[in-house]
Amino acid sequence: MSRIATRFAALRKVNRAAFVAFVSGGDPDFDTGLAILRRLVEAGADILEIGISFTDPMADGPTIQAGGARALAAGMNTKRIFDLVRAFRVEDNDTPVVLMGYFNPIYRYGTARFATDARAAGVDGLITVDLPPEEEDELRGPAEGAGLDIVRLVAPTTDEERLPLLLERASGFVYYVSIVGITGTRSPSMVDVEYAIARLRRFTDLPVAVGFGINTAEQAGAVARVADGAVVGSALVHEIGVGGSDMLDRVSVLARTLAHGVAGARA
Repeated sequence: MSRIATRFAALRKVNRAAFVAFVSGGDPDFDTGLAILRRLVEAGADILEIGISFTDPMADGPTIQAGGARALAAGMNTKRIFDLVRAFRVEDNDTPVVLMGYFNPIYRYGTARFATDARAAGVDGLITVDLPPEEEDELRGPAEGAGLDIVRLVAPTTDEERLPLLLERASGFVYYVSIVGITGTRSPSMVDVEYAIARLRRFTDLPVAVGFGINTAEQAGAVARVADGAVVGSALVHEIGVGGSDMLDRVSVLARTLAHGVAGARA
């Protein structure tokens, strides 16, 4: 099994959801970004979601946009993201790593080369925010050939006619976008989230992780009671953006608080 499938299977055995932590890769710089990845895992992150920064991040709210801008200013690009994952893998060969980004940087890098280099670096899955299944053949073939999971985004506006198309060749897990809009701007309605997850389970056996708008341990715990994973990004990226000599410690404390919220949700 892939690292992603293995991690969700292990969590299922202990009746626990996954804490999925998102950061922009290389924010605020390569070395600090690597330290942050390691701190997140030490604090209890089960899966790492690393953003490939892009100059036109249409799905991202202002906090993650700022994180991406810091990473770009520090010289991060697709190749450097692979270098970052490769460096992370020197000490951690178990934690699943998912890259999240937009198709433009992948296309410019070359889809076949991207898939090969991602796998060689230690990447496990891809979330391509702006690539619908009708237009993804150029990436899906190389990604599947390299053994990368293709994580699908499902929105509150996705109807049941479209769900089978989205989920037909999904793998790893399904990412449910809990709000309509950009990241980090509103909090989800748990009634709506519960309904959405129940609906998704009629169409797929894959784990369902919920993201967008989850910023506190209480929100993460509420999601973890009904979903297979809770994704937190903006809150972590905000702490990175505040900076300061104690930034790594603050990120660790926040991540540990979020991890405890997820781990204790079903107790």
